[in-house]
Amino acid sequence: MKKILHLEPVLHEKIWGGTELRDQFGYAIPSDHTGECWAISGHPNGDCRVTNPEFGGQTLGQLFRTRRELFGNIPGDVFPLLVKIIDARQDLSIQVHPDDAYAKVHENGSLGKTECWYVLDSKPGTMVIIGHNAGTREEMRQMVAEGKWNQLLRQIPLRKGDFFQINPGCLHALKGGSLILETQQSSDVTYRFYDYDRLENGKKRELHIEKSLDVTTVPFVPDRTVPETETVGDAEITHLVTCPFYSVYRAVLHGNAALSFHAPFVNVSIIGGEGTLDGEPVKKGDHMVLTANYGPCRLEGNMELVYSYI
Repeated sequence: MKKILHLEPVLHEKIWGGTELRDQFGYAIPSDHTGECWAISGHPNGDCRVTNPEFGGQTLGQLFRTRRELFGNIPGDVFPLLVKIIDARQDLSIQVHPDDAYAKVHENGSLGKTECWYVLDSKPGTMVIIGHNAGTREEMRQMVAEGKWNQLLRQIPLRKGDFFQINPGCLHALKGGSLILETQQSSDVTYRFYDYDRLENGKKRELHIEKSLDVTTVPFVPDRTVPETETVGDAEITHLVTCPFYSVYRAVLHGNAALSFHAPFVNVSIIGGEGTLDGEPVKKGDHMVLTANYGPCRLEGNMELVYSYI
């Protein structure tokens, strides 16, 4: 059953969020501190409504449970991937994610969180934290105890078009001035190592120092992913990453191209311009799921998109 499932994003306010989700994508944000657009999600903390009339307002999570044939009858309790757009007007907390094995034991059977970032925009001079400088876990524990965050954390410049694979155990943080599209496992488990002593509703946000120390990879191992690009019709296709949980691609189209998809489902996010997918109009800010073994798909227009599958 070849279908394009169109989704209604779920928007989340964050202490560090801003207005880029409205200013750049036209979303009706709930406040000027909106940090996350859960664009393709079946997670209970942000389950996107499917807007195709035939599905009667069901969410992606509901469809995954009741119409599994649309997703190739893959196993699992939850739609396995989650795509977000993150607007960091201010710095995010220093954080780390567990893998599946740790999350299953310590987070009530949750999936772990492997994720990747494609940088949609970045203010001049914006940095990002990826990794750390501790040689041993004991050295890390000491630096954390002494608040030596500037010595501990590894900062690098962030630029539009950059791509990062963030594996479980990788200490990381977006900093103010960044706008990214994130593809990840369907998990909402984040351990905060440090939050700049910020107050939210008059209180400091919860930290998870012991769990963070448990799961952080020491010493830091940089990811060696190298994106590769090819031309298909009038499209430039960049293979950003393949890992055990997802493959992610970026396509820039000026004209038309024919792609063919044979995965259980394909997530598609239009991040620039407009055009059509198999004759259906799409524009910047639209997100959709192509159903199981979709096969040939005709793309037309002038647009940029990111797509992913398991």
